Amino acid sequence: MEERNLTGVRPYHMPAGGWGALKATAIAIAEQMHVAEAPELLLRTNKPDGFDCPGCAWPDKKHTSTFQFCENGAKAVTWEATERRVGPEFFARHTVTELLGWSDHALEDAGRLTHPMAYDAATDKYQPIGWDDAYARIAQALQAQADPNAVDFYTSGRASNEAAFLFNIFAREYGTNNFPDCSNMCHEPTSVGLPKAIGMGKGSVSLDDFDQCELIISIGHNPGTNHPRMMGTLHDCAERGVPIIVLNPLRERSLERFANPQSPTEMLSLTSERIASNYYQVKVGGDASALKGIMKALLERDARIPGTLDHDFIAEHTGGFEAFCDDLRATPWEDLERHSGLTRADMETVAAAYAKSKATIVTYGMGITQHSTGAHNVQQCAALLLMRGNIGKPGAGICPLRGHSNVQGNRSVGITELIDPVMFDNIEKTFGFRPPAKPGHNAVNTMRAISAGETKVLVCLGGNFAIAMPDAERCEAGMRGLTLAVHLNTKLNRSHLLIGKDAIVLPVLGRTERDMQATGPQSITVEDSMSMVHASRGKLEPASEHLRSEPAIIAGIAHATLPASRVPWLHLIEDYDRIRDLIEKIYPDFHDYNARIRVPGGFRLSLPATERIWKTASGKAEFLIFPGLDEDPEFPQALKLTTVRSHDQYNTTIYGMDDRYRGVFGRRDVLFMNADDMQRLGLEHGDKVEINTALKDQTHRRLTLTAIRHDIAAGSVAAYFPEANNLCPLDYQDPESGIPCYKSVPVELRKLPLAA
Repeated sequence: MEERNLTGVRPYHMPAGGWGALKATAIAIAEQMHVAEAPELLLRTNKPDGFDCPGCAWPDKKHTSTFQFCENGAKAVTWEATERRVGPEFFARHTVTELLGWSDHALEDAGRLTHPMAYDAATDKYQPIGWDDAYARIAQALQAQADPNAVDFYTSGRASNEAAFLFNIFAREYGTNNFPDCSNMCHEPTSVGLPKAIGMGKGSVSLDDFDQCELIISIGHNPGTNHPRMMGTLHDCAERGVPIIVLNPLRERSLERFANPQSPTEMLSLTSERIASNYYQVKVGGDASALKGIMKALLERDARIPGTLDHDFIAEHTGGFEAFCDDLRATPWEDLERHSGLTRADMETVAAAYAKSKATIVTYGMGITQHSTGAHNVQQCAALLLMRGNIGKPGAGICPLRGHSNVQGNRSVGITELIDPVMFDNIEKTFGFRPPAKPGHNAVNTMRAISAGETKVLVCLGGNFAIAMPDAERCEAGMRGLTLAVHLNTKLNRSHLLIGKDAIVLPVLGRTERDMQATGPQSITVEDSMSMVHASRGKLEPASEHLRSEPAIIAGIAHATLPASRVPWLHLIEDYDRIRDLIEKIYPDFHDYNARIRVPGGFRLSLPATERIWKTASGKAEFLIFPGLDEDPEFPQALKLTTVRSHDQYNTTIYGMDDRYRGVFGRRDVLFMNADDMQRLGLEHGDKVEINTALKDQTHRRLTLTAIRHDIAAGSVAAYFPEANNLCPLDYQDPESGIPCYKSVPVELRKLPLAA
């Protein structure tokens, strides 16, 4: 039968980057802002005297002779600097019910929020409210709660260190440790799993290590879309002959071929650099088995070729090695092959390449973390590196790929629901109160509490919390039961429209805009994914005279809510140096904070593992056993669904409807499938399918999409986030870290008539 010609699905043959990226950047500029203003703005992105891109957390280069932004960074910047406005006139024209019918793309594309707005149930519209009245209304709701734990404080990774720190102190003085944040949904397995293995929950590498490495093993990420500035680094490594071994279920264009827009030769000659030297399509959910197979092959190679493993390093610096090896030896090859989707020869080939390298970096993303075995997966990545002493030496180490530009920094200044006795001691010494001794809510537990009616007030410092969470139906119903939801944002999003009794939206300054306080223009600070802390200062005229900075808004709410507070909230926001002075009192690693951020490029926080100092209970790095092979042993026949972002998207922000590298244009209603799986299930390219969650008691979770043939591992399917979030139950999570399992949901398919 002749293959269906599907609207919006066609091959894309160009490399990642190149002229396609420049064209997309030009379109974003033309659609959102004055073309004449864009070059100066974009050239200040990620520069020492400029502002930090609100997109990914990839670090900045030391030299600044070239432009330091990428296509998706340009979209993030131009969407923030847009000329479009969402003010009182906009809300007067549209009810909340009407806006709920808009797409997520249309909501954020409407423009910048310009005024504080409060929901009016009588008209079903948002109405303007003065800042002081907004603060008073929020304070009244907070003061009315008999139990402070009925309030949750959500933090987006775009919040600055200064804003996150004030948020931290405010909530703890209010009386709760309820700190759901976006780390709970992306790299919580890194924060939980890595400390048990190497004594810290952060990566150990710097950009300099990529200049010295001899091998990169890339697992479970798509840098061309999710952290595009990394592509320049990978391009440079590939250009100098560094092998880059990729393990990923989908073949992603950016990991195959990339044309560097900063290379005149490649741009003019229409050439590109091959990125992956070897590409292995591991099954969704098969990462731990693949890693165990590679390490089993390495162990067997060491028996044949003594010295393959770094036994001196292992003896001096690690614990648990013998039991770890016993587990590898006892695991049959046929089981490793079945669960990983790779052959024994594949895993032995990776092991052989690894054995030849004297300095290896392992990079990983949410394809490793967002699983029910997420913390174990991260620990297996660490174990692979420990086998050859590849942590704590130049050109080697572990590299978690963070998403938001300051998601790691938020944690460094106290955004955590866990009890930290040292931090609590310092808070008590500095401010005269001690935070409560009860652990708070993470993101999943917050939504459980909201759904159960236990959480009454939700204060969101940025983000699109309800839409980023799994279990969309449950989240929406829960949000409608809140007494009050408060949102600090630059743009309108769907979470603002899921209203209970009351809701207030407070418009904030963006990274690109000038932040003027009583003592003059202010800088904020952020931490990148390699623990570099640096300053960011916007210079654009704010989108509205009614905007306020995130630190100023938090201080205003705190001042109104806690009239007896010993924290000088309003004094602090007059000069952000005062906030940073307090940060270093609570967190000694930020010593000389103000002096060090005035040095171009900032400073690096301490990373003990880079000096082979292991802050574990044993004082050594630990080989930790993953007790099994499959994260969902109850569903051996089920397909495994992974959610993915399109290239026209950053987290829940959808810039457009194209995903050009995967050959999808103008639509998002597709299910990527392996050709053999389609044939086995009697499906053709373009068939409508109903996807059902295969987990027990969750079969009511259904989604209808169009199945399209794609280069994805057998047994695996993929659909777009957040549309497919409802297929992931709220309670389906990694028991170690609590992260939702967006990247591996067992599903079943049913073919539908084409007219369905």
